[in-house]
Amino acid sequence: MTENRLYFRQLLAGRDFALGDPIATQMRNFAYLIGDRETGDCVVVDPAYAAQDLIDVAAEDGMNVSGVLVTHHHPDHIGGSMLGFNLKGLAELLETTQVAVHVNENEKPWVARVTGIAESELTGHSHRDKISVGAIEIELLHTPGHTPGSQCFLLDGHLVAGDTLFLDGCGRTDFPGGDSDEIYRSLQNLAALENDPVVFPGHWYSPAPSAKLSEVRGSNYVFRPKSLADWRAMMGG
Repeated sequence: MTENRLYFRQLLAGRDFALGDPIATQMRNFAYLIGDRETGDCVVVDPAYAAQDLIDVAAEDGMNVSGVLVTHHHPDHIGGSMLGFNLKGLAELLETTQVAVHVNENEKPWVARVTGIAESELTGHSHRDKISVGAIEIELLHTPGHTPGSQCFLLDGHLVAGDTLFLDGCGRTDFPGGDSDEIYRSLQNLAALENDPVVFPGHWYSPAPSAKLSEVRGSNYVFRPKSLADWRAMMGG
């Protein structure tokens, strides 16, 4: 039923939005618009750099942004201040569009600290919670490791993986809140997902912008270790 209704846009910072922004161009972040074409509602995933541009893209497609999904708290994904970065994003979006902001419960204090948005304005979720956008159901997967509350989004054969899983490699774990053992376990959980969804990462770090999970499992070095001990040996932990 949802195949023809699904609205899904993968948008590259510096090319599809935030044009002319040198940091956006350098960082190569992906943002996503996910919605229901019939109802016209959509959510935006990780609105950094130029949130209004993303709202405008949706509007040009006849869609209305009615919510935000946050993969994790780093400023290149949601704006804010951290590690010398001071970027626009989620806070500016909420100044013009009052919508629900869906984060993992473990990430709420981190998002609040980076963006200045009160925790009370964030909607916290647990692993495998689901939200609906029209008839489109999105499952929220808690995938800690890159950050304590990193989450991925699973829907209709699509896995929006944030910085937990790239097509080549995975997210760093040496930033505050990172945990190498945790990301190993999260990667193993993603590898076990059924129905071979297409992986849509948080950055364009590989030749292709997306790939089937089975292809990523076969080519990505992060899936070579078969145990936590092997992982620690490979990653130097």
